[in-house]
Order: sequence, then C-alpha cells, then structure tokens
Amino acid sequence: MISARFQEIDENAKTLKEKLLEYEREFYEKFLVAVVEEKNRVLQSQIHQAVDELNALERCNGQGEVVSNIASNENKDIKSSVAPSQTAPAPSDTVKTNDSKKAKIDQSKEKKEAKTKENKKPPAPAQEEGPVDVGRLDMRVGKIVEIKKHPDADALYVEQVDIGKPNLITVVSGLVKHVPIEEMQDRLVVILCNLKPAKMRGTLSEGMVMCASTPEKVEVLRPPPSSVPGDVISVEGYTRCPDAVMNPKKKIFETVAPDLKTDEGLCATYKGAKWFVEGKGHVTSDTLKGVNVK
Repeated sequence: MISARFQEIDENAKTLKEKLLEYEREFYEKFLVAVVEEKNRVLQSQIHQAVDELNALERCNGQGEVVSNIASNENKDIKSSVAPSQTAPAPSDTVKTNDSKKAKIDQSKEKKEAKTKENKKPPAPAQEEGPVDVGRLDMRVGKIVEIKKHPDADALYVEQVDIGKPNLITVVSGLVKHVPIEEMQDRLVVILCNLKPAKMRGTLSEGMVMCASTPEKVEVLRPPPSSVPGDVISVEGYTRCPDAVMNPKKKIFETVAPDLKTDEGLCATYKGAKWFVEGKGHVTSDTLKGVNVK
C-alpha cells in the first residue's frame, strides 16, 4: 500500500511539473507577443510619418501621393513576427536534433548567398546634374483658392494653392504687411514648387510665392492673364530641367536668386532673359523695375 501511494504521489508530482512547464511556456509566448506588438506599433507609427512626409514631397513636385498598404498589413506583420509555439522538446530530444537543425540552417544560408550573388546587379551610373541656373527651378502658375492669417504669426498668410494637380498645396508667405488679403484671394501667382518643404511657425509650407521686392515694398508677380493653374514658367534661352526637390545643401536657389530681377519693362528675368508661359506671354510686376525677385 505504501509503495503504491508513493508511486501515485510521484506520478502526481510529474503531472504538476509538466503543467507548470506548460504554463511557463504559455506565459513566455504571451510576453513575446506583447513585446513584438509594441515594437510593431512603434514601427508602424514611424512608417506612417515617413509616408506622410514623402506624400508632402510628392505633392510639392506635382506627383500623386505614395500608395501605402501599411494599415492593411499591420495584423499580418504582427502574426508573422511571432510564429506559433510548439511543445518544447525534452532535453534528450533537443540533443538528438541539434545536428540536423544546424545542417538545415547551413544549407539555407548557402542557398541565400548563392541567390544574392545571382541577383546582384552592377550599380547604375550616377546621373550628371545640369548646370546651376534657372532651369533647375520648378516654377508654375498657381491660383490661391483659400487664404487666412497664420494663427501663430501676425505677418504670415497661410494659402491653399491650386497648381494644376489633384491636391492643393499649402504655402506660407510673409505678405501680410505688403498685400491685403482681399487682393490675394483667387489671385494667379507664380509658385516655386521644388523647394524642400519646411515648417514656418508650425505650418508646413510646400512652396514659395515669387515676388518683386525692395526693403520698402513687395509686389506679387503676375503670370500672363490667360494662364491657368499648372502652366509652367520657362526662361528664354534656358533648358527647363528642374530638380524633383532641390537639395538645401547644394544651395541651388541661393546661387540663382541674385540674378532674378525685373527689367525696365517690368518683366521678370534671369540674367536679362525673360520669364514666360508658352504661347501666353511674360511674367511681370505691377510697378517695380530693376529690383530683385524672391
């Protein structure tokens, strides 16, 4: 009787030990899932932010938005990050299978390395940049369809501008002291579209309204009257080859800007060559002659 009782106790102890190990595995799996889900959430947030910034750049360049299927893949990513756990092998089983697992890993690694070598292509030759001149600027006719004062800056307007693309762009301009808001509403303007978007007092600006300017007076440049949003601005004698987005480190606009001026006939020029819209006429200021354009 005593022997049978001890045997029963021993079996119960083994059963309890197995259940305890099972509970430990379940707890560890849940812990891993929670960790992976949190990492996935952080990564998804970073990806969404990057996509939003990329969309802003694409809109600035007159391109469509980047299509993102991030949201639809979130659950898929989480599920694939942690594979379902299988029953842990006994120590003796683990020892027996180590060699076979190692062999499979080595074979998989060799296949991946061979595939990488096969798919490896020579790097594409670097594209040569054009000369640093007005042709690198992406200037287009825009129409201000909505305008308001910046909520945090008395001297700034926040404008929604149609540049002939599906989405309006936001432009922040320091023109409050120079041009009444009524004159800006529904006005045709010249927009420099390929500056790198930048925040101005917390609002992202995706372009710049081109103006004839002196320390005392600023006039918004006028496209030809028959222009429509999206018409490109060209310059006589210069090939139009704008950068997608001008790299601030290369200071392209800063190099070109000193030669952007109005002439005695009120036309906007670059080194004396007039700005124009093909078949529609020249870009002009109202009264300012021989002054810088910026």
